[in-house]
Amino acid sequence: MADIGIIPAANIVSLTPAVEQELLAITTSEVDDVERRVTRHDIRAWVRIAQGKVDPGLRRWIHVPLTSYDALDTARALQFVRGHQVVRRLTDKVVGLFAEQVNAFARQPQIGRTHGQHALPITVGFWFATILSRILANIQSANSAAERLVGKISGAVGVYNAQVGLGIAARCGDKTFEARVLEKLGLEPAPISTQILPPEPLADYLFCCVKLSAAFGQFGRDGRHLMRTEIAELGEPFEKGQVGSSTMAHKRNPINFENLEGTWIKNQVEFGKVLATMVSEHQRDLVGSPIARDFPTIVINLVNQLNTLLREADGRPFLSRLSVDEASLRRNFDAQGDAILAEPIYIALQMAGYEGDAHELVNHIALPHSRKEGVTLLEATQWALRQQSADEVWSRIPPETVKMLGKPATYTGAAAVKAREIAGRAEAYLKA
Repeated sequence: MADIGIIPAANIVSLTPAVEQELLAITTSEVDDVERRVTRHDIRAWVRIAQGKVDPGLRRWIHVPLTSYDALDTARALQFVRGHQVVRRLTDKVVGLFAEQVNAFARQPQIGRTHGQHALPITVGFWFATILSRILANIQSANSAAERLVGKISGAVGVYNAQVGLGIAARCGDKTFEARVLEKLGLEPAPISTQILPPEPLADYLFCCVKLSAAFGQFGRDGRHLMRTEIAELGEPFEKGQVGSSTMAHKRNPINFENLEGTWIKNQVEFGKVLATMVSEHQRDLVGSPIARDFPTIVINLVNQLNTLLREADGRPFLSRLSVDEASLRRNFDAQGDAILAEPIYIALQMAGYEGDAHELVNHIALPHSRKEGVTLLEATQWALRQQSADEVWSRIPPETVKMLGKPATYTGAAAVKAREIAGRAEAYLKA
């Protein structure tokens, strides 16, 4: 208001850096005390304290022409804009570490799993890449959503009554009073507001944070299962002095993976509060006010997940200290022999001209014979074809396909290529 000539120059000079620091040093405890004892209103409590710290010539201008949520909603947007700097910095570190793991294990065979059952071969790097891709998509969405957070200086019902009616707007030239204030904070104004900001920009940002939290929850769930005693393909680092159980000294619990998934569940519940504030009565009611105070919990939970992944021991972060057990990977991969190649066997038969239902042949004839007689699925399939006098179908399968069918670990499709593609995207994002 001094910029547009409303506050006299003789008064604004008293707003020295020392006075600004006094205003910034007002504590929530002081405000709470005045609110409880006197005002029954948080912003008027702050205004009363602030008025006691400035020159009388400035005192009358504090909070003019604002309404409470011009300050509170705008400050909340600013908090999340600044908080996102931390989220982005930590997530970028995690992205880089995931890319390293993807590249390191891009070609390491692993049995894929669907419905809790052994499925088709993948690679460890491909598994890491599926998580990395989600992290990358969600941090990019969050970056964009943070840039779209807006503020408001539009008054008690959003139509700039005091600014227009009392001549403030007329002094602002080609830039509105709202735009002038928000420019100092690095925020854009909402296209329209009531007493409060429209809920979508902040809800969009927080949803991006929740989706990012879910990606870490996915990593936690997968990691926890891969640490199961009977699977044991992955291991959390067990640090000096760490205890797995209060009584079972042999245990090494997947505490970090469990916390990653558990924190996602917390955020899932917290986002319900955001949804609950999407509707407000007319130009505003107070129902959403106490709920919105919990919104930062979502970002705090997310940062806790990031800190878990980045926690260092001996100078190395948790993500880099995960152990991948190649012996367990081979044992699990070989557990069903070549039965995991039922898909390419039946497709190869269909492509070679088998006139019946090759899936039925493999599923209901070859597989039971393989298990009963203790022979490979390839041998059982050839036996099944002989029973139908269809030996010539096998001879029409290309030699390179037959060779591949004898080596299940080579049936990993484009796993390594896709893994490195995602790692490349992550590296390009970090470079940009």
